Amino acid sequence: MPTREGPVGPFPDGADPDEYDRLRRRVLWSMPSGLYVVGSRAGERRNLMTMNWATQVSFDPKLLAIAVEREALTHQLVHDGGSFTLCLIDREDRAIVRKFTKPVEVDEGASTMNGFPFHDAPSGAPVLDQAVAWLDCRVVQEAPVGGHTVFFGEIGAATFQKDEDTPVLRMEDTRMNYGG
Repeated sequence: MPTREGPVGPFPDGADPDEYDRLRRRVLWSMPSGLYVVGSRAGERRNLMTMNWATQVSFDPKLLAIAVEREALTHQLVHDGGSFTLCLIDREDRAIVRKFTKPVEVDEGASTMNGFPFHDAPSGAPVLDQAVAWLDCRVVQEAPVGGHTVFFGEIGAATFQKDEDTPVLRMEDTRMNYGG
């Protein structure tokens, strides 16, 4: 997850930029947020990446939005491939998300990435076999925002792979944080 140098404005008049930036980050980090693995594919290149900026943004049609840093391999693959998957992770499997914070592609001679089995969704984007559930989305719009692009995907396929009552991973279940 990227780091930046120095506090990020704007700042209220009279506020110490460093102190205010730390306060604002703590407030933002306290907002409930999921922690997911997003799958992407363009041609024969596939990737799985840890992500926390994902949310449903429309009921009709059913649209999901994900924000991906422009420099990430996932950005290139989602843009070029026109689809993505979002895998919901079991709270018991929290160690998985650390395995996908750096670019990873298919292990030679296996249907695994970083040793984790996967299969392809109808779009061709990868899905972790041990995900609680997943959604397969076709990109219908892109919007540049700061250093990221928000990809809006129409949900085509979705399923549970584990019991629907399985607790899913949230950011606060880990010591990870992103943004703020």
